[in-house]
Amino acid sequence: MNEHTSYPVRRVIELPSGELKTPLFMPDATYGYVRSIDSEDLAACRIQAVVMNVFHLMQSPGTSVIKSLGGLHAFSGWNRPIVTDSGGFQVYSLINRNPDLGSISSQGVRFKREGSSRKFLLTPEKSIQLQLNYGSDITICLDYCTHVNESMPRQQESVEKTIQWAERCKKEFVKRTDNLVGVRPLLFAVIQGGDSRKLRRSCAEALLDIGFDGYAYGGYPLDDRGKLLFDMLGYTRELVSHKYPMIALGVGEPSSIVRCTRAGYDMFDSSLPTRDARQGRLYTLGEDHSFRDVGNERGYHYNYIQDEKHIKCGDPVSPLCDCPVCTNYNLAYLHHLHKREDPLYSRLATIHNLRFMTLLLEHLRENIDEGR
Repeated sequence: MNEHTSYPVRRVIELPSGELKTPLFMPDATYGYVRSIDSEDLAACRIQAVVMNVFHLMQSPGTSVIKSLGGLHAFSGWNRPIVTDSGGFQVYSLINRNPDLGSISSQGVRFKREGSSRKFLLTPEKSIQLQLNYGSDITICLDYCTHVNESMPRQQESVEKTIQWAERCKKEFVKRTDNLVGVRPLLFAVIQGGDSRKLRRSCAEALLDIGFDGYAYGGYPLDDRGKLLFDMLGYTRELVSHKYPMIALGVGEPSSIVRCTRAGYDMFDSSLPTRDARQGRLYTLGEDHSFRDVGNERGYHYNYIQDEKHIKCGDPVSPLCDCPVCTNYNLAYLHHLHKREDPLYSRLATIHNLRFMTLLLEHLRENIDEGR
């Protein structure tokens, strides 16, 4: 895709738990929480929505627990929108790592946890039932995820099952939401196809014919070298009318988000910023302290908090950042917390990286408003 092609769109997406202003970044709250921080911290970072995972939640704490407490919002204390991932990527990772742990058929996915003999069956219908029972604001169809390097027969199988499952998801979703009063949840479908433009197109066209509220780029978004598959991401976005919002699943690196926003993606989810924070990589802007050049990877860099140069540094993590960490603490203190392995470090670091991400997305929204 031509880097200079620009299709960014500002949207306001109405959901049962509130509205979303795009483009936006959503941290992964896989098991119902973002590691190291709570809902008040998320709100202070101006996070609009989080992504939780049905594949994991149905195992722990389990559906009966979530339902008995009134759904994911009440269970987690997060009253803003929740996007639920059906778990296609997690199934791929599980079975790819150990085929003895599960299998995929036209019926759905059968799997068991490592160290457990209990078997689970996740069908397209069951996935939708769980997501709606959990109180999801945006549900995602069960899909058959692949890596870009999978064989062509495997990619073809992935597309065929993804389309079949999406049709079944749509039927179940309509049956369970048709009589809802007020703002209803939305249903997104996932476009698979690996590195084949032909398969990506056939998958997108079939899903568009079925009809969904939005779409997502499916499959691992990086190659074996960790490089963003931007050409395929851009091509896939071009296959879907820009009247539909689209999620770039698994894209969370700041410069990648800038590039994908320019290509027309609206929503991003990843565990990368929070994982980076816990591992000592704190995001900071470049020398001009603006978000202007973040897209070329020179507009920001990492403060590696374990570096000894921070021992006596009284500077904030990132100048001009308005997060409570940069406002109240310096690099020397964070270095000290990290060295002592105190849990407070993870909390403060996570708050900073998430606020960095929301500041970046605020900047991108302003650019769209100004036609830049």
